[in-house]
Amino acid sequence: MAKKWYVVQTYSGYEQKVKVALEERVRREGLSEYFGEILIPHEQVQDPKTGEKKTKTRSFYPGYIFVEMELNEKTWYLVRSTPRVSGFVGGRHPLSIPETQVRQIAQQIAEGQIKPKPKANFENGDQVRVIEGPFANFTGVIQEINPTKQKVTVLVSIFGRSTPVELEYSQVEKMAS
Repeated sequence: MAKKWYVVQTYSGYEQKVKVALEERVRREGLSEYFGEILIPHEQVQDPKTGEKKTKTRSFYPGYIFVEMELNEKTWYLVRSTPRVSGFVGGRHPLSIPETQVRQIAQQIAEGQIKPKPKANFENGDQVRVIEGPFANFTGVIQEINPTKQKVTVLVSIFGRSTPVELEYSQVEKMAS
């Protein structure tokens, strides 16, 4: 029987700990030949809440990991009984997902094509203050939002004229209404 990819549900925020625990249990039980890769789709992102340029790791699928394995009673039980694992997607009889789909996700993450939802919620017409860059401390109104690039176009008044300026989400903050 060949190894296939399965989606395992974990406690949200514990994906990395589950991966380490699962790898250790597989090694200890001597079942390495039944297991392949364990993938946690994630990306390094900057936290817009803090003014600093701190990066955090954010999971694209919080609470889920992808496990390449040969499914049988022993491997199913080993994964299912790992601490902080809720179970397989599909329940008692998990369904495998195509390897091409897993590889596509891994490739997109490596190339940075998948972007998680931004933490900042902006809408057209919102009043914002520029907090970083050459227009720091200017205020303006959001004219356009580009969530894929995580940028906004803000109309800023320069010398009495409204000028559109493209800024990253991290460079602006919503003003209190």
